Amino acid sequence: MIAFIRNLREEGRSLGDAINEGALTRLRPVLMTALVASLGFIPMALATGTGAEVQRPLATVVIGGILSSTILTLLLLPALYQMAHRREV
Repeated sequence: MIAFIRNLREEGRSLGDAINEGALTRLRPVLMTALVASLGFIPMALATGTGAEVQRPLATVVIGGILSSTILTLLLLPALYQMAHRREV
């Protein structure tokens, strides 16, 4: 996302426009990646067989990490980029 925003800035876009377009353009790929990874761990999180006492907590933590990192990537990263580069405008 940062590289995409930088490319838009080099093309002459304003900071706000570059951040908005970069975030919206990368929204679908980021969500699809997180969704696929999270859905892949659901069988492990719902397991009841042998070894499930180890698998379930691990899968829960991984799913939570994937979802929280996705939210941070989509919301916090553009905000931090804007705060860091506001002075350059």
